[in-house]
Amino acid sequence: MRIPRRTLAGAALLPFLPGIARAQRRTVRLVVPAAPGGAIDVIGRIYATRLGEALDQTWVVENRSGANNTLGAAEVARSAPDGTTFLVNADIHLMARRVMRAVPYDPVADFTPIARLATAPMVLVGNPRATPDGGLAALVALVAAMKAKPEAFPFANSALGAMGHLATESFKRQAGADALVVSYRGTAPALTDVLSGNAALMVAPLGSALPHIEAGRLRAFAIMGPRRSDRAPSIPTVGEGGMPGLDFTLWYALWGPKGLAAAEADRLNAAVRILSGDPDIRARMADQGAEPVAEDRAGFTRFIEMESERTARIAQVAGIQPE
Repeated sequence: MRIPRRTLAGAALLPFLPGIARAQRRTVRLVVPAAPGGAIDVIGRIYATRLGEALDQTWVVENRSGANNTLGAAEVARSAPDGTTFLVNADIHLMARRVMRAVPYDPVADFTPIARLATAPMVLVGNPRATPDGGLAALVALVAAMKAKPEAFPFANSALGAMGHLATESFKRQAGADALVVSYRGTAPALTDVLSGNAALMVAPLGSALPHIEAGRLRAFAIMGPRRSDRAPSIPTVGEGGMPGLDFTLWYALWGPKGLAAAEADRLNAAVRILSGDPDIRARMADQGAEPVAEDRAGFTRFIEMESERTARIAQVAGIQPE
């Protein structure tokens, strides 16, 4: 009988993770603070399934969306650090207190960083009925139209403080067009309104937007980073469109509550790093326009420090204030 590759990959982890692998099977909650169907949800579920298989645990994904991803995060912050409750979130996690006046936790001090899971480029997309066409010149045409009539180009935004929000405000500032930005409870509902024409534009995760781009339901203007994506090489960068310096890359990560034992966090980090090199995981991340990350806990902690400083500067320049 042929043994499934997933089973083999899970078994390969066991010698490296004896503390967890030989423990009694238990149920682990992975809280997703965003709506089902978005990038955080999909990436979280991919890793939850494989971590459960590898560690002989039952990982259950629970969506707790709302309040710019803070409802679910607050639930994890209040949880006991016993290794049964974790948070998967994106870069928005670090921005909570910069966009909301009352956040019941500290995004850094009240969590235990475990591992970054993946990174992904962002793409500026628009409803084809509401935005100008023009091939490589489309971005130039869009900026000109926005300057002439900014009220005709409202942006959908996945959540206050998300990387897409930072990218949107920075794009608007460089374009010189004061278009409206409407925040939603996740990527999926925001994209739905762009697809329906209720919003004209969005800076979205490439993986979430690409099926709609390929089907012609969305128009892709630019990758919001310094290089084109291998997943969509025909989409130019925002710099190629005459707007350099706009570099916004999404990242997704795993946290535990404050006080989680270092040994537990290290074992989970080791599991993520092994899985991030697995061909099945890499292929499924590629389908999302993402790339897995293999980074130890010390590296992730340093990244959080640097990213907190960078996003604070961007928020200040973009004029984002707590609401």
